Amino acid sequence: MEAAEKEEISVKDEAVDKNIFRDCNRIAFYRRQKQWLSKKSTYQVLLDSVTTVEDSTRFQIINEASKVPLLAEIYGIEGNIFRLKINEESPLKPRYEVPDVLTSKPSTVRLIPCSGDTGSLILADEKGDLRCHITANPFKVDLVSEEEVVMSINSLGQLYFEHLQILHKQRTAKENEEEASVDTSQENQEDLGLWEEKFGKFVDIKANGPSSVGLDFSLHEFEHLYGIPQHAESHRLKNTRDGDAYRLYNLDVYGYQIYDKMGIYGSVPYLLAHKLGRTIGIFWLNASETLVEINTEPAVEYTLTQMGPVAAKQKVRSRTHVHWMSESGIIDVFLLTGPTPSDVFRQYSHLTGTQAMPPLFSLGYHQCRWNYEDEQDVKAVDAGFDEHDIPYDAMWLDIEHTEGKRYFTWDQKRFPNPKKMQELLRSKKRKLVVISDPHIKIDPDYSVYVKAKDQGFFVRNQEGEDFEGVCWPGLSSYLDFTNPKVRGWYSSLFAFPVYQGSTDILFLWNDMNEPSVFRGPEQTMQKNAIHHGNWEHRELHNIYGFYHQMATAEGLIQRSKGKERPFVLTRSFFAGSQKYGAVWTGDNTAEWSYLKISIPMLLTLSITGISFCGADIGGFIGNPETELLVRWYQAGAYQPFFRGHATMNTKRREPWLFGEEYTRLIREAIRERYGLLPYWYSLFYHAHVASQPVMRECIVGSSSHRTKSHHS
Repeated sequence: MEAAEKEEISVKDEAVDKNIFRDCNRIAFYRRQKQWLSKKSTYQVLLDSVTTVEDSTRFQIINEASKVPLLAEIYGIEGNIFRLKINEESPLKPRYEVPDVLTSKPSTVRLIPCSGDTGSLILADEKGDLRCHITANPFKVDLVSEEEVVMSINSLGQLYFEHLQILHKQRTAKENEEEASVDTSQENQEDLGLWEEKFGKFVDIKANGPSSVGLDFSLHEFEHLYGIPQHAESHRLKNTRDGDAYRLYNLDVYGYQIYDKMGIYGSVPYLLAHKLGRTIGIFWLNASETLVEINTEPAVEYTLTQMGPVAAKQKVRSRTHVHWMSESGIIDVFLLTGPTPSDVFRQYSHLTGTQAMPPLFSLGYHQCRWNYEDEQDVKAVDAGFDEHDIPYDAMWLDIEHTEGKRYFTWDQKRFPNPKKMQELLRSKKRKLVVISDPHIKIDPDYSVYVKAKDQGFFVRNQEGEDFEGVCWPGLSSYLDFTNPKVRGWYSSLFAFPVYQGSTDILFLWNDMNEPSVFRGPEQTMQKNAIHHGNWEHRELHNIYGFYHQMATAEGLIQRSKGKERPFVLTRSFFAGSQKYGAVWTGDNTAEWSYLKISIPMLLTLSITGISFCGADIGGFIGNPETELLVRWYQAGAYQPFFRGHATMNTKRREPWLFGEEYTRLIREAIRERYGLLPYWYSLFYHAHVASQPVMRECIVGSSSHRTKSHHS
C-alpha cells in the first residue's frame, strides 16, 4: 500500500471533519447575496423592450442601482412546461450554459401576448389554461393555472446577478479599491471573496471577479417539498431558516453525517412541491455550486378584533419560499406545472430523459468488497454462493485488481488469467464488474497516461499545464470528460483489443468522480482549473461525473456494436444521469441509522428521475452486528440496486459467515428478490417508457399529511 493511500485511509477512519468542508457561512457568494438582499435593491422590466421571436418572448430587466440590463426570455414548452432564462445582455464573455443534459432542444409552444393591466404583460398558451403574468415594477412573474396563482417568481425581490468584469490582472489598484468598498463594515471587509477566496491553505483566484446568480420562487399553498439530492436527510425537505441551506456541490465525504444538508456525491437541482390536488416542479439548470434555502409559512386562521359585536375571521394561505443561489453561470429554470405527480415525472423526463432500461442481470444481487484479493479469492467466494445455495449475478473488483491503480490493467500476480476467471463466471451465467476512476496515474510507462497527455486530454491548471492531484495511484492527472474528443477516446478504451483481459461479461463501476482529489480544497479540484472551451471548473463542477458515466456507458455500447445494454454504476451524478445507468449512496456506515436513512435517500433519488439506485448492504464502513446485516439484506432486497460492499479494513462478511440461522435468513431475503425479478423488470420498463419511479412513497388516507413508505 502506497504512502498516500495509507494517509487517506487513516483520515477516512475518523468522523467527518467539518474543517475540511465548508458550511454556508464560509461560502463567499452566499454571504454576498445575503448581504446585498438586505438592501432591498429591486429590478424592473422595461416593457417597451418586449419582443416576440419564433420560440420565446424577450425583454430587458434593469436593476435600479446598477442600471446594467439583463435579458430575460420566457419559453412555452410542450407538456405544460415554462422556461425562464436570464442572462447578461452584453456579457464581457459568454457565460456558461449547461450543455448535454437536455435530451434535445425542447419543443416549444407559442405563447400569445394578452392584454394586461398597465405596467404588466400576460403570456398564455393556446388553450389559455396556463398564463405567465409579468409585473414590470418591481419585476415579478406569477404562474397562473385555471385562474389560480400556483407560483410567483421574484415576489421577495431576491433576483441577484453579478456581472462579469475585466480580468483581475488588468484592473488598476484604484478599481480594486473601489470594488472592495461595496461594504465598509469590518465583518464584510474581512472576506467578500470578490476576486479571490481563501479556504484553509487554498486561494481561489477569480479571473473575472464574482459571477453568482440567484432567484426566489414562492409556491402558494404548498408545504410539502421533495428532491434536490444528494443529502443524507429526510425525504421531505426541511425549513432552512435557522440553519444551513441545502448545498449542491459534489464531494467525496467518507462516512457522511446523517440529517445534514451538506453536499455529498451528486447533485440534481430539481425539486417537487405537492399539495392535495396539485404537484409542481422546479428544475434549476446550473452545474456550479448551488445553495437552496426553503422557508415555509404555514396556513393561519385567526380572528380580527373589530369594534362592535362582529368579529371577522381571515385565513392566510400557506406558502413556501425557495431561494436558489449558484456561484456562476446563468439563470435557466424550468417550471413544471403538473398537475399530477405522474405529469411532473413525465415533464422532467421529457427534458432530461428516462431511466435507462437495465440489463436483467443488474437487477439481481451483486457481491463486492474492497478488495477480493486474487483469482483464488474470487473462485472461493463464487463457490461459496453455490455451496450455500444463495443466488447472485455479479462479482465485483475494486481498485486492487489493477497494476498499481492503473485502470484498464490487471495485477499480474493477483489476476494473471482474467479471461479464465471470467469464463468461470460465464459458465454459471454470472458477470464481472470492475472499477475505472477518472484520475490517471502520472507514469511515462503507462500507455493510457501517455496517450492522454500527448493528445492534451487532461484538465489543466491556471498556468496551462496538466492539472495534478493526489488520488489512489498517488500523483495523478484527471481526464477532461467535458471534451467530446476525450469522451470518444475513453469510450474506445473498452474495446476488447484495447482492454486486454476483458470480455463481454465485464461491466463498469465509476468511482471517485466528484472528482475526488486528496489534499485538494474540500477533497476536490480547484475551482479555477481549466476545462475544454476554456471554462473554469467552477462553472461545471457538478456535471463532471455525469460526463464520466456517459463516456463509460457509450464505450460499452460501442463494444457490443449496440447489441447489448450497458451497466455502469456511478458515485457522482447530475440531472439526466439516469440515461446512463445506476447510482449508489456512497460511503455509508455499518450503523442502524444509516440503514434507516437509506430509504429517504433512495426515495429522493427515485422521484428526481434516478430510479436505479441503492445503498451498500451492511454499510461500507465498519463491521455491522449480525442482526443489522440481516435486516439490511431484507431491506435491500426491496431497493432497486442490490449490492453488498465493505471497505478493506473490515471483517469479511459473505452471507454464510455468521452461522446457519443467519445464513438462512439472508438466503431467504436474496431469494425473495429473485422471486420478484419479473416484477422488478416490469417496474423498470415502466420507469423507462412512462417515467414512473421504481421506488415510491404512497399517499394513504384523505390527507396529504399522512404518508406511509411503501416501496416496490
